Amino acid sequence: MAGTLPRPPLPPFSYEEAVAKVRMAENAWNTRDPAKVAQAYTPDTRWRNRSVFPRGRAEVEDFLTRKWATETGYRLIKEIWAHEGRRIAVRFCYEWHDEAGQWYRAHGNENWEFDDLGYMAVRHASINDVPIAEHDRLFHWPKGTPRPDNHPGLTELGL
Repeated sequence: MAGTLPRPPLPPFSYEEAVAKVRMAENAWNTRDPAKVAQAYTPDTRWRNRSVFPRGRAEVEDFLTRKWATETGYRLIKEIWAHEGRRIAVRFCYEWHDEAGQWYRAHGNENWEFDDLGYMAVRHASINDVPIAEHDRLFHWPKGTPRPDNHPGLTELGL
């Protein structure tokens, strides 16, 4: 087990609980706080993120530190795709820019598996970056904060 305290909602997830778990993950990632985000995973979590394979919280935290050092202006929206038992599948988009100011929209899918206490034990992510012009950006809430409740999601944005 990951820790001493459960991270509700716990599996097996109802649809509403799975949606809540997705939004909790989105909100945490939008903080861009690697230490905080890493605590949602089991100590021995296994990831595939593009071609990188972090193992354990420390490697996840190091990975996220490097990621957010280069992906400036990062803002993320996640949306549930499917769920069953202890597994949740999501689709997501995030916008970011590089050092030169070129904006990108990353489109991806994730498959998650949770332990009994609600910590993510497995995460598989497939991601594609598409260059966009700054005027084509769709995610405009303050950096480092959760997406406002009244901001449209992926479906409403046509993504």
